[in-house]
Amino acid sequence: MLTIWAYSMVVLFMALIMTKRLSPLTALILVPMGVGIAAGFGPSLGEMMIAGIGKLAPTGVMLMFAILYFAVMIDAGLFAPFVARLVAIVHGDPVKVVVGTAVLALLVSLDGDGSTTYMITTAAMLPLYRALHIRPLVLACVTMLAGGVMNILPWGGPTARAASALGVDVSDVFVPMLPAMAVGVVWVLFVSYRLGVAERVRLSQAAARNHADGVLEEELANPGYEEDTSHRRPDRLLVNALLTGVLLAALVMAVLPLPVLFMLGFAVAVLVNYPSIEQQKALLSRHAGNVLAVVGLIFAAGVFTGILSGTKMVDAMAGSVINLVPPALGPYLAVVTGVLSVPFTFFISNDAFYFGVLPILAKAGEAYGITAAEMARASLIGQPVHLLSPLVPSTFLLVGLAGVDFDDHQRFTLKWALLSALVLLTVSLLVAVVPLVG
Repeated sequence: MLTIWAYSMVVLFMALIMTKRLSPLTALILVPMGVGIAAGFGPSLGEMMIAGIGKLAPTGVMLMFAILYFAVMIDAGLFAPFVARLVAIVHGDPVKVVVGTAVLALLVSLDGDGSTTYMITTAAMLPLYRALHIRPLVLACVTMLAGGVMNILPWGGPTARAASALGVDVSDVFVPMLPAMAVGVVWVLFVSYRLGVAERVRLSQAAARNHADGVLEEELANPGYEEDTSHRRPDRLLVNALLTGVLLAALVMAVLPLPVLFMLGFAVAVLVNYPSIEQQKALLSRHAGNVLAVVGLIFAAGVFTGILSGTKMVDAMAGSVINLVPPALGPYLAVVTGVLSVPFTFFISNDAFYFGVLPILAKAGEAYGITAAEMARASLIGQPVHLLSPLVPSTFLLVGLAGVDFDDHQRFTLKWALLSALVLLTVSLLVAVVPLVG
């Protein structure tokens, strides 16, 4: 019965947000509460919710001050020279901009941290997208696709989890996956090219309509900035660049916990650029909407995960899927694991999948001659889709910085994320790092 309640919660949640009957914020709170009460867990729901919120509280603090820090830097014009130079180079061509976004995101993703990738890529490219009238949804999509492929790096998290859960060497899991990752990178660049072409067509059509109304088409090739530039601090460009460099270096070196680093970074940045209390109040007012939307979703996600874990519904879902795998599919368990990693890492956390589900699947795969390392590689296939999950905190950071709705981002990116996972699985099968038959 617990399994039925678990699936009901997940299906109801996804149906409500995908059809826009509820916002993600309200659905993350009301759906698990309603299902939890109906399942008979009413008296203990409060403790579960507080436990879930407590686990995500540091992430909420980090995201709040990260958004505020980069808001200060964007307002102050730190990235303005870079954007102006890019505008001159791309000459209004959306294809070059979107492909450039993918290249930047792939390079920054080498550090293995999704939040850092989202912050740097969005902060650098969003002003250019606004200047050229390219949809921010494209920016969020391309950046996440790049992160989904590069998340397989050993220091990205999933690979280390899979290796440690199955007791195999990380290099035995990661190194054979390099060909699949290489093709995945090419795929991300191809998708970015396709999306860039689509934006070029859309903007050309818009330009034609504007031309009919007396607006020159050349404005798209040489766009002007529409942002309010009264907040710019060009005289503090070097100071802001140095501060941002020091902050990013401290993030990579883990000098202090991320929430503390961004709190300190924001405090220094706002004092340097907007020293008066009135200016600081105005800054907070300008960006309060973004901050509230992201942090609210984080704490609402804490309610969802707290109830899902506290009621043991996560365990019930894992056991049900494993029990549903028929014996006839035993020799194909590596492929089954790759396919299951897509929905599982979307609906539950990486920890729950890699430490709860994967060891059981790997144990079953041994009977068919499938090694633990092969099962670990197969379990990484779902990472491009995993990053779209409402249970991934960094996703809320991305949509918050890009200024897009979470559900719109899901609908726009899901197709490409699923195809990315299919590319990884196909190449892994072709180069035999994931066996088709045990």
